[in-house]
Amino acid sequence: QVQLRESGGGFVEPGGSLSLSCTASGTTSDLYTMGWFRQAPGKEREFVAAISPRDLNTYYSESVKGRFTISREIGKNTVFLKMNILEPEDTADYICAARSGWYGLAAQRLWDYWGQGTQVTVSS
Repeated sequence: QVQLRESGGGFVEPGGSLSLSCTASGTTSDLYTMGWFRQAPGKEREFVAAISPRDLNTYYSESVKGRFTISREIGKNTVFLKMNILEPEDTADYICAARSGWYGLAAQRLWDYWGQGTQVTVSS
């Protein structure tokens, strides 16, 4: 069993930046794909970004590509999400996730472990 805990959420003005982190504990593996989803009130949970465990391949949703950067260190249990040029539409609960494999990354049902989320609010 793996437990994920996010941190770094908060309030930021439009155009600003914010960095999130997620630390895994429990029966962890350095072979997990790690990623981020987000969910805004009244909306479905959506995929944000993912990073592979060893070669550090990345994959982003079109809505955040070019603005967000996901990163990790090989063999570590922490994943990061650097968010730049934030917009009010980015306001959501950001949820860390982990899984095996590198396919169907945007499909929520294929992820195995989930954190509780950290709130990001983008407003002036």
